[in-house]
Amino acid sequence: MQLPGLEPFDSTLDHQLTRGLEARGPGHRPRTHHLAEDGSPLYVNRLIHETSPYLLQHAHNPVSWHPWGDEAFAEAKRRDAPVLLSVGYSTCHWCHVMERESFEDAAIAELINRHYVAIKVDREERPDVDGIYMTAVQLLTGQGGWPMTVVLTPDRVPFFGGTYFPPRDGARIGFATLLQRLATGYQQDRPSVLRASVELSRAMVEASTPQPAEGVPSIEVVAAAATALARRFDRERGGFGSAPKFPRPVALTLLLRFGLQSKAPDAIEMVRYSLQRMAAGGIHDQIGGGFHRYSTDADWLVPHFEKMTYDNAQLIAALVETWQATRDANLRATAERTLDYVEREMTDPAGGFWSATDADSEGHEGIFFSWTDGDLAAALDPGTAIVVRAYYAVRPGGNFEGRHILHRPSPDQDVARSLGMPLVALRQTIARANAALYAARKRKIPPILDDKIITEWNGLMIGAFARAGMVFGQPGRIEAAKRAARFVLATCRTSDRRLTRTSAAKHPAVLEDHTALIAGLLDLVEATGEAEWMTAALEIQALQDRYYLDAQNGSYFTAASDVSDLMVREKPVHDGATPAGSSVAAMNLMRLAELTGESRFRDLAERTIAAVGSVLTSSPLSAPLLVAAVEQMHSAPPVVIIVGDGEELYRRAVEVHIGAGMVVMVAEGSELARGKVAKDGRPTAYVCRRGLCLEPTNEAEVMLKQLT
Repeated sequence: MQLPGLEPFDSTLDHQLTRGLEARGPGHRPRTHHLAEDGSPLYVNRLIHETSPYLLQHAHNPVSWHPWGDEAFAEAKRRDAPVLLSVGYSTCHWCHVMERESFEDAAIAELINRHYVAIKVDREERPDVDGIYMTAVQLLTGQGGWPMTVVLTPDRVPFFGGTYFPPRDGARIGFATLLQRLATGYQQDRPSVLRASVELSRAMVEASTPQPAEGVPSIEVVAAAATALARRFDRERGGFGSAPKFPRPVALTLLLRFGLQSKAPDAIEMVRYSLQRMAAGGIHDQIGGGFHRYSTDADWLVPHFEKMTYDNAQLIAALVETWQATRDANLRATAERTLDYVEREMTDPAGGFWSATDADSEGHEGIFFSWTDGDLAAALDPGTAIVVRAYYAVRPGGNFEGRHILHRPSPDQDVARSLGMPLVALRQTIARANAALYAARKRKIPPILDDKIITEWNGLMIGAFARAGMVFGQPGRIEAAKRAARFVLATCRTSDRRLTRTSAAKHPAVLEDHTALIAGLLDLVEATGEAEWMTAALEIQALQDRYYLDAQNGSYFTAASDVSDLMVREKPVHDGATPAGSSVAAMNLMRLAELTGESRFRDLAERTIAAVGSVLTSSPLSAPLLVAAVEQMHSAPPVVIIVGDGEELYRRAVEVHIGAGMVVMVAEGSELARGKVAKDGRPTAYVCRRGLCLEPTNEAEVMLKQLT
């Protein structure tokens, strides 16, 4: 069966694709409620030819979806029809809901196919497309989110936008009614539609380019932003603001760096306490490790259950840095459990890191990660179950739709005291119970795995593994980072060596793919002292400067100069779920200036910050990592260059090395070691700032004093 505009169903093609997708894990097969008597899908659309798990989930919708591209917009012009753009991602709960309610509804699909050209976009594959139209939705509604629903002219200009819509009229206007009204308005009142689109496009262009500052802002903006952030600190529960509560590692980074540079222990304690409360909450997977996307409540208890690689990478880095500053053993344990989770469940056999796991399984959110009383009783003996119920605060009736989200509201010492057992015995019992519960959970139907390998997210995780391996003295973590880096550098490339967004090499890279990868490579330089990673970082930086740099005004665009399918080129400055490319670019450039001694990198960093610097006075908390870049620019973190086999000097320097602002290298044979010799034939440390080095020393204590 076909609806207008759908391709005829090809059972041979679908069978081949299905076999390949099922090999990638449960949930990759395109879903549909429309099946023939033999169980085959009734419909197939153009998305069946895509590689994105999210797009493939929609390949058997009765909607005649197009992927983003010129073909779809040419069809809209030919038909004189508006474009319905729907943007989401594979682990988005409300995206699944809207698919079930609207895109699988034959009547709504018929309405879409008759009046619109429909385009489906995976926001993780095309963050540039997503960013442009999310700006439009935010301008129109004051908020954004996914699924994102936008209606465009055939010239790609939006005139309506929103997020989730219910299928039929009720408390809110239904999607079916909305589609009919917009289609009627487009055909019968075209001048009004075009006026609205022109006004919105002007606002989008204005919003796409932040206003410059007069040079690099002063160091005072750092204290002002940190103070503003501290005012939002939740002193009871940790984190910032109220529900829903996001981990927001970029804010933690800013506060930690400010606390260290300004010797403000209260700022450091806010970071430590926030991470501690997250680690104890339901947002942290107490059984399998890793963190869910965000908490729906202020207590970090009930999360949206999807797990994203970018969240976990940034949280690992925050945990490692905060452990360095506080030596809180719980933070180190949480970091290591998260690293273990990523290695065990999110690492491709070839070395790259997969993207995400879904919130939903068996048709419900959180089923896989929460527990019934029967689940616990089946997995644990009665004595162990008593301990687990006390430790994880399991209460009658549950805390999530009659089920139990395990969390740790009380310190281990208090739980041990209440049970009348030694602390060591409690922890041993919980370790055994966790293993049993993990084994029981493995027998359940798992959530969908999104196994895209995204360059940006891999860069974040490469940095997390490299930094953790360096700080914790774990060579295996560094090896995992090196494997992932070699995979990305070999696979996420075009034939002319340009970066691509994913390992499928189907979509162009964006700025953040370059900046995150460079940052990860520079972390590997620090962790290994190997020239291979510096060579790669400089190569990617050259590509970034060639295709993304605004040479006239400073800073960088999200999309490359030769990308032609966008209505506007944005400059990223606001930190979202991942750091903005502008701030990471500035930090990378400052590190490269110290590592290479080339002042041109520092000049570029200054121009990058200045070009988008007005945000630091207008809304600094929307760009905390840019504030941290200003701090790095003014504080001139030292570079430690170790000549000779200086393992002890290296380890002692790493102990006080907080974040990427200070570079530690074992530099024998390196360009940085030129002119530097081992003093008295012994391993020697050179502490340098902006190319000027203090007296070389063989003594760790002297080196540490020079670093303060």
